[in-house]
Amino acid sequence: MKRVLSFFVPGGILFLAANLGIHVHVFERHLDTLNTVYPYVTFIVCLLMGWRFNRSSLVFGVIVLASALWALLLYPDGRSLPGTGPFVVYHAVTLLLPVNLVVVSCMKERGIFTVHGGIRAGFIALQVLVLAMFVKIDPAVLFQFMQGVIPGKGWFPHMTLNQLALFLIGCSFAILLFGNIRNSGAKEHGFFWALATVLPVFGTALSIAESMFLFSTAGLILLVAMIEASYAMAFRDELTGLPARRALKEEMMKLSGNYTLAMVDIDHFKRFNDQHGHDVGDQVLRMVASRLAKISGGGKAFRYGGEEFTVVFPGRHSEHATEHLEQFRKEIASTGFAIRSLLRPRKKPTSTRKRKRPTKRVHLTLSVGVATKNDHLSSVQDVINAADKALYRAKKQGRNRVVA
Repeated sequence: MKRVLSFFVPGGILFLAANLGIHVHVFERHLDTLNTVYPYVTFIVCLLMGWRFNRSSLVFGVIVLASALWALLLYPDGRSLPGTGPFVVYHAVTLLLPVNLVVVSCMKERGIFTVHGGIRAGFIALQVLVLAMFVKIDPAVLFQFMQGVIPGKGWFPHMTLNQLALFLIGCSFAILLFGNIRNSGAKEHGFFWALATVLPVFGTALSIAESMFLFSTAGLILLVAMIEASYAMAFRDELTGLPARRALKEEMMKLSGNYTLAMVDIDHFKRFNDQHGHDVGDQVLRMVASRLAKISGGGKAFRYGGEEFTVVFPGRHSEHATEHLEQFRKEIASTGFAIRSLLRPRKKPTSTRKRKRPTKRVHLTLSVGVATKNDHLSSVQDVINAADKALYRAKKQGRNRVVA
């Protein structure tokens, strides 16, 4: 449910608001005034924020959007003048924009003012130069190619997209949707909704003001996605997916009244890591984290560092938290962990025959220290220190236990 919600919020909301807004008469009357500021502020802020946080996907994504919008503004009557330079520009933009957005979204963050950044900027500039050359010298060459493309129809009235553009847009959405399913990150969400926001510009007969507004909103969606991605990097642990230590500090500052805090440690993790390797150790951390995220009793799990996790029970006393932590400890101890072979196939085999080398299963245990805020433990650090001491006692008493 959280993944579905994160996909639609805030990108889907901005997409819906923008496309509904341009059809509201009261709002539509002020579009010209709004567009004197909105596009320039949005694109400039995107470029500055992308440069400041070294987010090349935001910078080049906005450059692609701004280039497409500039081309449409330069030739506003392109769709209604077959055979001319403006007609070629309009249809070239419908073909190139979705492809470029997909390419930028799939690129890794390798800097802006680097060799990789220069290659990407050159790739975009080359498209602009080649298109300008055809328009200036002989637009009929491209027009003859476009004549061979059968015009297509869509869900929108007055559809002007050709069949090739519809095919590329469909493929682009499919690739972006696959990226959202696979990674489920703010960056993937942003590019999906940015493309969806500008699609009506090509599919329907919108005014210049409406087109400028939708393109600007697409840039805003990418900016918000970048902020969300930066937040996730700072406040969420990349390996386990749990909120990180910085998020724990903020959570503790918001707590009021009594609460219980638990420090959870994987027993003999260093020895396990040395024996089976760091890759297997990472698998163990992810497994424990995924189950800890679902702990009962209202607990909120965080990655504290190394093999340690923290669970906060807001408004709960030690007895309540200990009961659910004990249940979780027993679950881990009884389940164990199956070490995945490096030669294990990615897909489930269709054959049911027995393996020649059965999967090795190892025994995992946890030690847990619990502390509750009270008159003696009034500050956050006092509670954390008390939970650490309780964890140390659990280790001294033989591990695989919960100590309050």
